[in-house]
Amino acid sequence: MPSQGFSPVTRLRYLAGRARRIDVGSVVERAKEASAQHGKALPLVVADMLFQAGVKNVGFQDYIDYDFAILTPAERATYMTHPVSNQISQKYDHPDYRGIFQDKVAFDRRFSDFLRRDWMVVDADNADELRAFTERLGTVVTKEPVGQAGTGVHRYHAAEVEDWSAFHRGLLERGEILVEEVIRQHDDLAAVCPGTVNTTRVTAFFDGEKTHILAMAQKFGRGAVSDQMTFGGFYTMLDEDGHALGAGYDSHGHVHELHPDSGVRIADFQLPMIDEVKAFVDQVARVVPRVQYVGWDIVVGPDGPVLVEGNWGAGVYENKPSVTGIRTGHKPRYQAAIGF
Repeated sequence: MPSQGFSPVTRLRYLAGRARRIDVGSVVERAKEASAQHGKALPLVVADMLFQAGVKNVGFQDYIDYDFAILTPAERATYMTHPVSNQISQKYDHPDYRGIFQDKVAFDRRFSDFLRRDWMVVDADNADELRAFTERLGTVVTKEPVGQAGTGVHRYHAAEVEDWSAFHRGLLERGEILVEEVIRQHDDLAAVCPGTVNTTRVTAFFDGEKTHILAMAQKFGRGAVSDQMTFGGFYTMLDEDGHALGAGYDSHGHVHELHPDSGVRIADFQLPMIDEVKAFVDQVARVVPRVQYVGWDIVVGPDGPVLVEGNWGAGVYENKPSVTGIRTGHKPRYQAAIGF
């Protein structure tokens, strides 16, 4: 694929926005964290973080999450970062189609063939339908149409609802209008955390002919309705065969050799049905071909992959050297597939 640079206008706008929002105190706190963990002088870490952000397209949290304080320039160059990911999204995810991915109701409608679960939308006149739906399933998950990082996601049990009119009215008032069946996950995932549906983030790029899988991360929850970090979740990177590259970690400095609740060793995890997952990603990537760069959240169920959602602003999941001992990232795969 021929090399294609990103628009300098997009980069300058992004940098200007970051400069306006910069929280010096937060930068210093992050630098203290890296300084203490890796034995580096604080002033040098601060200066390095600012240089990496301004010149090398490295987010402040990227610097911490991927242990840049201990990496050589050549090793750092192999890591994907959020600023670079943002530039890819702006260039390859057409603005006219992003709304399908931003609105969860619109997403479910467009990708209904791949959800493999029942769902409904709450409106002012379907209180009886909501009750029948919830009682039939026993437990449901509700979502606000627009949200991220697990915000606006809730779980309800039919047996705990005492007033169905109030339940219906409350969902409308809070904007929790998308109601879905709880996904049943594969036993290998449930063995790690049965109380949360554990999703696999597959970051992929569709070039118009071929779907390129750029990175895979396995997220694990702590029993809450979501496996996002805001709910105590963490992740580990997977290799091309779906095997964990090491222990689990998050952006808050927590490292999990074992799952805190089940005791399962994270480095031993193998994603089941990896070939089916790859084929599934190729299928969903072709549904809205003008949105080429997507972070797909998938759950492997007993009978195959199930689509949770797609994120046009894909974000970044990367290897953490201090946890895995691996000092390289996934950027070369992105460059080979996208051409930058």
